[in-house]
Amino acid sequence: MDQPKLERLLRLMKMLTANTEYTIDDLAERLQMSRRTIYRYIDTFRAAGFVIRKNDDHIRLDKESPHFKDISQLIHFTEEEAAILKSAIESIDDNNLLKQNLKRKLYSVYENRSLANTVVKGKLSAIVHNLVEAIAEKRQVILQEYRSAHGAAVRNRRVEPFAFTTNYVNVWCYDLDAGICKLFKTSRIGAVMPLDRDWEHEAEHTEGFIDIFRMNGHDRHRITLRLGMLARNLLVEEYPLAERDLVSDGPGHWLLTTDVAGFAGVTRFIAGLLDDIEILDSPELKRYVADYFRRNTDMLR
Repeated sequence: MDQPKLERLLRLMKMLTANTEYTIDDLAERLQMSRRTIYRYIDTFRAAGFVIRKNDDHIRLDKESPHFKDISQLIHFTEEEAAILKSAIESIDDNNLLKQNLKRKLYSVYENRSLANTVVKGKLSAIVHNLVEAIAEKRQVILQEYRSAHGAAVRNRRVEPFAFTTNYVNVWCYDLDAGICKLFKTSRIGAVMPLDRDWEHEAEHTEGFIDIFRMNGHDRHRITLRLGMLARNLLVEEYPLAERDLVSDGPGHWLLTTDVAGFAGVTRFIAGLLDDIEILDSPELKRYVADYFRRNTDMLR
């Protein structure tokens, strides 16, 4: 088999095993192939022993196929190995991108869902386990005693969970009461109660944008900051994903050009480093920062 064809097959396999489901037209458009080629490659997978599943017009490559089971056996963990793995993973700082990627890859490859008990800290393991199950089975759940970040409200939320952030700290859900998709922090969930009800709003399941300051929303605002050495170092230490958006701007200075979901997160960072940060672009951010200091100054009077 020639290399370009093998690469196309691997790209198709990746899409057919992703969490998102695609139609033949979706696959053809994204991979820039004809529908005929897509069908021919799917027949190739089927002939090789893979199990192909079709749900309405959506098509998937079943991870229960023998080949995937063989792969999962290669990374089976004994109880002792799992304990060592958990200790090693948890010794890494939560904000470290390597830790986030390791968790994501383990969840995507290792089919035993009890892995949640290994890679997630003790009290959260049952919560993440139930959410993983609900996503896989496309079921609704109740997030019991969810503690809102806004105010002291604690109440139950009936939701349709459909995706985690890369570090499994948050889960995207369709909130049935609010009628919109929201991001819920797993550490604020008291417990997860599975319901015997299938998803009702799958077509509306859309992940919002999460910026480098871990703020989320459906809007994007472009900003540019000029940072000194101290601000640059603290930024990368606290928000590791920011490093990809930094470029040098002469000795001891860096430019940060990035999109933010809102101005609250970046403003809190700027507030502690006013003498080492310059806002170069975004009049909206300048106004937000000015209002932030005005409000806080009034509180101290």
